[in-house]
Amino acid sequence: MERRKRRGLTQAQLAERLNITDRAVSKWENGKSMPDSSIMLELCEILEITVNELLNGAEIETENLEKQADETLILLKRRDENTMARNVLLSILYSVTLLVGMMVCLICDLARSGRFTWSLIPVLSIAFAWVISVPSIILGKKGLFVSLISVSIFTIPYLFLLSRILHIKEVFSIGGTLAAASVVFLWVIAAVFKLIGKARAWAALGTVFLLSMVFHFVINALLCKLIAEPMFDLWDLLSVFLLLILAFLSFLRDYAKRTFVKGDVTEKGQCL
Repeated sequence: MERRKRRGLTQAQLAERLNITDRAVSKWENGKSMPDSSIMLELCEILEITVNELLNGAEIETENLEKQADETLILLKRRDENTMARNVLLSILYSVTLLVGMMVCLICDLARSGRFTWSLIPVLSIAFAWVISVPSIILGKKGLFVSLISVSIFTIPYLFLLSRILHIKEVFSIGGTLAAASVVFLWVIAAVFKLIGKARAWAALGTVFLLSMVFHFVINALLCKLIAEPMFDLWDLLSVFLLLILAFLSFLRDYAKRTFVKGDVTEKGQCL
């Protein structure tokens, strides 16, 4: 906090330069969290301090720099190991819980029907959910990208097997088409947030709402072609109207936030 104030920066200004939210900066200064390793170097350049000074929260004398560096590296390594160990433990508990659920379904189905019938559906669905969710549990936010890749890879095979179990080919033919469009849209959402950045999350959200309107039209067109569903009805119009309102509010929130930051910068400049 002291270094930030010496540099004449507010939390909002620092957040804007780092392309993050001012709430994240507030959490750092209150000791509730630490800066992500991907932005530490940039943060140190802005504040004109070393990484060790950033992590230790104090300026370090030259003769103590090497010792502090070793201690900081050990601390970071230990923190990462503890976080990974906790996430692995959570993933194991999560996996065991899902496995128990699968076994219960299979045993109940076998005991009542003498063979596997309906139980294959929840077992397949649970396995699909496990493949998608485990990377995010183990890797945290970094695992979201892996989960998105898993969705892209396993959705079509999941629908194919489900259609074979149900003996309904439309589950794959229709569901696969809609799923493919949905996966593409998920990648578009990821790209929007990546390009616009965390600092303008509200603008990214507004863009996603606008793109959702396009996606809504695409899904309706596919359904119209596949099952002769009407292209539009009253609920479709209401959905589009709601998305338009949400997009407007998101952009308005982004505009208000940027206006506040610029006003803060102007006021600070006049004071200096």
